[in-house]
Amino acid sequence: MPKNVPEKNADNVDQKPRETTVEFLASSAELLIIVLFVMTFVVQHFAIPSGSMEDTLLIGDHLFVNREQFAPPTRWLGPLLPYRDLRRNDIAVFVSPEQPGLFLVKRIIGVPGDRIHLRDDVVYRNSERLVEPFVRHKREHNPYSDNFPAVPPSMMYGVRNEKWAQELPSHVEGDDIVVPPNSYFAMGDNRDASYDSRFWGFIPRANLIGRPMFIYWSFVTPEDEYERRDAADRLGSMAHVILHFFDETRWSRTFRIVQ
Repeated sequence: MPKNVPEKNADNVDQKPRETTVEFLASSAELLIIVLFVMTFVVQHFAIPSGSMEDTLLIGDHLFVNREQFAPPTRWLGPLLPYRDLRRNDIAVFVSPEQPGLFLVKRIIGVPGDRIHLRDDVVYRNSERLVEPFVRHKREHNPYSDNFPAVPPSMMYGVRNEKWAQELPSHVEGDDIVVPPNSYFAMGDNRDASYDSRFWGFIPRANLIGRPMFIYWSFVTPEDEYERRDAADRLGSMAHVILHFFDETRWSRTFRIVQ
C-alpha cells in the first residue's frame, strides 16, 4: 500500500528569495557606475546655442554627442564604438580655437590637403563645385565670406581675429585655401550667419569632441538664451520651461538623427 504523502502547506511552498537591501543597493550602485561611465567617457550632452546650423540644428536642440568615434582608437572599446576618421560633411562638436572652453558645432567642409574657395557664396573643393542641400541663406551677403579667400580679411567684414587675419595668406595657394595636416575647415549650414573657419581659422584635431548622434529634446528657445548669466534670468528660464514644457517642446524633432 502506498504511503500517504502529506500535502504541502501553502506556507511551505518554495518561493523565490527576495532581494535584500544590500543586494538592491549593490545593483543600483553598479547601474549608476555604468551610467556615469557612459556619460563621462562615451556620450556627452550638448545644447545648440546659436542659429549657425539652421535648419539642420535649431537653437534649443539638445543632443547626445558620441565622444569616442573621433577619438584615438582603443582596443577595449573599439568593437562597441568603432573609431573612424572625420570625413567631409560630418557634423562635429569641438572646442573653439578662438575661445578655449567654448564648444561649437559645425559641418566639416575640408579635411587635411583639401583646397577650398567660395565664389558668390558657392563652395568649391578641389576644383569641384559642391551641391549642399543642407545650406540656408538667411541674411545679407558678406563680400569676404561669400568670396573666401579672394577678399582680404578685415574688421569691416567681421574678421575680429587678428591672428587669423595675419596667418590666412600663408595658407592660400592660387584661388584656394589649403587645409594643413591635422586640421579641419568647418562652416555652419546657415551659411550667412555662421561665425566659422572663415573668421577664426582651422580646427586642430586635438580640439575635436565628437559627433552629434541624435536630438533627444528640442525646446523653442530665444536667440540670446545661452548668453544670459544673471541668476534671476536663469530662474525665469527654468520656470518658463516648466510651465511651457508640453506646448513649446518641438516634439517632431525628438529622437531625430543628426546628419
